[in-house]
Amino acid sequence: MSQCSRVRGGVLLVSGTTIGAAMLALPVSTGVAGFLPSLLVFVCVWLYLGFTGLLVLETTLWMDSESNMISMARETLGRKGAILSWVAYLFLLYSLLTAFLAAGSGILVDALEAWTEVDLPDWMGPLPLVLVFGYFVFRGIALVDWINQIFMGGLLFSYILLVAALSFHVDLDLTAHQNWSYVLPASFVVVTSFGYHIIIPSLANYLERNVVELRKVILIGSAVPFFVYVLWEFMNLGIIPQEGPYGILFGQEQGMSSTTLVARLLDKPWISILARVMASCAIITTFLGVALSLSDCLSDGFNVEKTASGRLLLSGLTFIPPLLIYWSYPAIFLTALDIAGAFGVVILLALMPALMVWSGRYYQKREGTFQAPGGKLALLIVIALSVLLIFVKLLLSIGII
Repeated sequence: MSQCSRVRGGVLLVSGTTIGAAMLALPVSTGVAGFLPSLLVFVCVWLYLGFTGLLVLETTLWMDSESNMISMARETLGRKGAILSWVAYLFLLYSLLTAFLAAGSGILVDALEAWTEVDLPDWMGPLPLVLVFGYFVFRGIALVDWINQIFMGGLLFSYILLVAALSFHVDLDLTAHQNWSYVLPASFVVVTSFGYHIIIPSLANYLERNVVELRKVILIGSAVPFFVYVLWEFMNLGIIPQEGPYGILFGQEQGMSSTTLVARLLDKPWISILARVMASCAIITTFLGVALSLSDCLSDGFNVEKTASGRLLLSGLTFIPPLLIYWSYPAIFLTALDIAGAFGVVILLALMPALMVWSGRYYQKREGTFQAPGGKLALLIVIALSVLLIFVKLLLSIGII
């Protein structure tokens, strides 16, 4: 495979890992705040996590080629850092996989019932996702890259068609709604929606640790989701009302995705089909990136060699826990994304990278082939903001604010 193809594949892996089931939740989770408040949140979160992505890249390039987030934390922050990284990493990725299984289950069951006219039990929903696409994760990043490019193509194609179709139904009066008091509660699913960092260590090896190409992949790959999200938010909030059947509040109560709400509000079969195709592609691309990153993390943390038996063990550790969680609580989609954003993403993908870079640069005096801009001030801002977000979420959870 040519280097140009690898760069293109890297951009699509970053974008595909970012654009996923969380996009389906964004209009429902942020819609009560309104379009303009949501747009402000998107900009702030994109810049915040874009910078921490560069911090993860800097730390990755200090390490050996097979290192992952756990060993990176161990090398820079010691045993306590490794334990915190372990807890945050597993919490985040298992929450995300559970959310994707919940979202994918409903779509697959609805589609199969429409095609076969046979009522299927809900517990069967996630099995095709795990069995079929789990195989690609079992085989490794090269095959994941190939299948991811196919579904990213399907995602972008169906997204363009769906946006074009929805543009005729947008009511600008609905997009004018603003309720700034809901900005903070809406922020945490948005945080989850920009969490591509987990795939950076795998990408560093895939692109042979080429700094110029890695930086390009991260910057372009994270910019694509931002513009995709903004347009998607505008279209959905211009169609879905705040209240009433299949409104924003109804969707929040029922844990429904925006594509489901739009399809039922417009009651047009071809729009419903497009929405299902886009939702399926979004879930699969993110599912692949998250599952691959979790598998690599478990391999690194447990020192499991990637032989056939080792990969089989890693597949079991990757997919069985979220399956059990989903079967115990099927309506977990929005809840899992909210929890993942509040604690998993902020701790693992923002706070931890800033602490690792601070320790590596200023205590261990590490020097690598890349350094994120901003110096100590930028790191202090990220650390302070991350601690503030965690504190705010705790206050929200106990009802103080």
